[in-house]
Amino acid sequence: MSAYTISSIATIIGGSLTMEHNSTIRHLVLDSRKTTSAEALFFAIRGEQHDGHSFIADAYAKGVRNFVVSQPIDASAYPNSNFITVNNALHALQQLCAHHRQQFNIPVIGITGSNGKTVVKEWLFQLLEDEHSIARSPKSYNSQVGVPLSLWQLAPYHTLGIFEAGISQVGEMQRLAPMVQPTIGVFTNIGVAHAENFDNAQQKAQEKAMLFQQCEHVIYCSDDPVVAAAVQQLTHPRRYNWSRQHKATLSIVAINTTAHATHITGLYKTQAISITIPFTDSASIENAIHCWLVLLTLEVTNNTIAQRMTDLTPVAMRLELLNGINECTVVNDSYNSDLGSLEIALDLINQQKQHSKKTLILSDILQSGWTPEQLYKEVARMVRDKGIARLIGIGPTVSKHAHLFEIEGSYYPSTEAFLAAYNPSLFQQETILLKGARKFRFEQISNLLQQKNHETVLEINLNAVVHNLNYYKNLLQPNTKLMVMVKAFAYGSGGFEIANVLEFNRVDYLAVAYADEGIELRKKGIRLPIMVMSPEPATFEDIIRYQLEPELYSLSILQQFAQAVSINNTAYPVHLKLDTGMHRLGFAMQEMDDLIAALKQQPQLQVQSVFSHLAASDEAPHDNFTHQQAQQFEAMANRIAKHYEPPILRHLLNSAGISRFPEYQFDMVRLGIGLYGIGVAGNQEQLQNISTLKTVISQIKTVDDNASIGYGRSKFTQGAMRIATLPIGYADGLRRQLSNGNGHVWIHGKKAPIVGRVCMDMCMVNLDGIDAQEGDEVVIFGDEHPIAEWAEQMNTIPYEVLTGISRRVKRIYYQE
Repeated sequence: MSAYTISSIATIIGGSLTMEHNSTIRHLVLDSRKTTSAEALFFAIRGEQHDGHSFIADAYAKGVRNFVVSQPIDASAYPNSNFITVNNALHALQQLCAHHRQQFNIPVIGITGSNGKTVVKEWLFQLLEDEHSIARSPKSYNSQVGVPLSLWQLAPYHTLGIFEAGISQVGEMQRLAPMVQPTIGVFTNIGVAHAENFDNAQQKAQEKAMLFQQCEHVIYCSDDPVVAAAVQQLTHPRRYNWSRQHKATLSIVAINTTAHATHITGLYKTQAISITIPFTDSASIENAIHCWLVLLTLEVTNNTIAQRMTDLTPVAMRLELLNGINECTVVNDSYNSDLGSLEIALDLINQQKQHSKKTLILSDILQSGWTPEQLYKEVARMVRDKGIARLIGIGPTVSKHAHLFEIEGSYYPSTEAFLAAYNPSLFQQETILLKGARKFRFEQISNLLQQKNHETVLEINLNAVVHNLNYYKNLLQPNTKLMVMVKAFAYGSGGFEIANVLEFNRVDYLAVAYADEGIELRKKGIRLPIMVMSPEPATFEDIIRYQLEPELYSLSILQQFAQAVSINNTAYPVHLKLDTGMHRLGFAMQEMDDLIAALKQQPQLQVQSVFSHLAASDEAPHDNFTHQQAQQFEAMANRIAKHYEPPILRHLLNSAGISRFPEYQFDMVRLGIGLYGIGVAGNQEQLQNISTLKTVISQIKTVDDNASIGYGRSKFTQGAMRIATLPIGYADGLRRQLSNGNGHVWIHGKKAPIVGRVCMDMCMVNLDGIDAQEGDEVVIFGDEHPIAEWAEQMNTIPYEVLTGISRRVKRIYYQE
């Protein structure tokens, strides 16, 4: 692990050091929310969303005593701390890690391109780990901060580095290339990602190719003329290309795909060679050929390459959050066991607040380059600092070093030994992290620990949730606060899981419809302020007990809540709903005098905000009405606000309003459906889908001509028909109106119409023209099949589709 003194770092980055003690630095920290140690250096980076200087106190409270800053700081407020002042903290981070990279004279593979970077990196790791100790980018750390943090991992025992570099605008690669200094470059491809920030594809390819300017070798597919042209402009490296279309370093002669594998034949240095990979999709084939040519360039024999290619496994680019047995949460990060990814995963489970106890199931960490004693001392430090309560070690080496861990533990020589001793009662209401090297096959443990649900699942992409959140944040004025709606089980996406992400990303308020939704969040550890939009008198005691904040919309509900607060002898925050034209709930204009008088009589009610609801903010024909609502709201809110000191918050805008009416942001806005990836103001392309509903094929059969299918014999075949039965029905959210061809699903990228009537728990689809087997995946909606299209099939809106997905459908949460 890297180690520098604080004084040497100040010299390297050219900073001015205010030092109280000369610390040793081993860890670089950018996020004050993550647990850390006294050997950490916090970089106060200014970004689009946050200024790191605002979180110095948080980092100090977590134990950090070393800081890199770019503005004056009162060091006396942070005793025993060191501060390095620089012009730009991000550039200082990059400068430090560029210096660190220069200390290593080893081969380094640098990978860039629009798609496939992470898969190529991970497959190269799988293919080369037998003869190399490899440092590589954790997950997809390829940004302006991800690349330096990846390079910081380099240690004297490493014999190879594999790092990916991504850019989103002109000029970024000029900073990354001097840091990575690759000796071998891989250019995967050029796609449409971030196209809006470049003049054209040619400019984007040229910018990416800057990574390879000082390479010894660069590897690419010459079938893409844009990529080929960018590489040809490089003056220094030797070029190694592959092609399906013309003569190349590796000419692809044939690609033959079977049900579960692909055989690829090529011509390399006049010699016919071949490999077989256990994948059939075009992206995997392209990624595998890139890896093939890299290994040939490294002079690995094709016999060795062919043998290793057959053992390639899918790249687990995501950590999955699963509902586990006995009210546990399982964080599945199997097949990715090294110190870097372990630290990332430990930080993730520390974001999970629903359980106080956290258990780590860890296999032997293979080929770390450390001595076992050094390695497991470092692992022991990590689990201690990250608050792990129990360690289950699997493998002979971690078991041998059990004495280093000062927490509850049990140890097994193999996965099989753990499975033989497994007792489900040992896991109760805790968060369980699985971190296992591939050879330990931890999927067997994951299957045991998961709560058994049927095979229809709703996958929630938490990275996409954060992307959408940040998109809307960027539309706000600096001082505008943000309330986010998590009512109706967070629009079907999971109340706690979404609320937890929102709290971690520092939104200001949450809103739920009913008190029980807020109570559930409180019981699972959410501490953000929560507004209850439909409070009921029967729940007032619980609202007060769990510190929820009710919306008051009538004089009657105001008086009843004031009485409940008086009984509890406490002042209490409330929110006032004003009716400006929605005519649902709220105080009308003519009630303002009575409302103000009632509030003066009830000083125990502390008004936190006043708000209203726009009726048609997403529909341009009604814009005049929206402006009228806003003007009326401002007049009503100001009448109330002048009676309060300090000022109360005013909020009006919903998701569509945030995009279309920025002049009405007032003090706070309310984000709803936009967070969940549904555009309602012509901004769909800027949002990311967060939800994928999928199932599997339970059974396939061929039905004779003129045979009826399903209840009521509403569908008869015309000729023999091959049908699949799927374990999803109207009790899961698949409406009956989709019966008899009114709806379809997607199997291997092809439409499969629903035949017969949709049943409560099942439906049948037509497989004609689709090569499918029992157990194959079926997509209802997802990234490539928008939920809006599915809603249209059901003659409804995406809101209803999302909230209509039954809770018996298992939710799986994942993030990179």
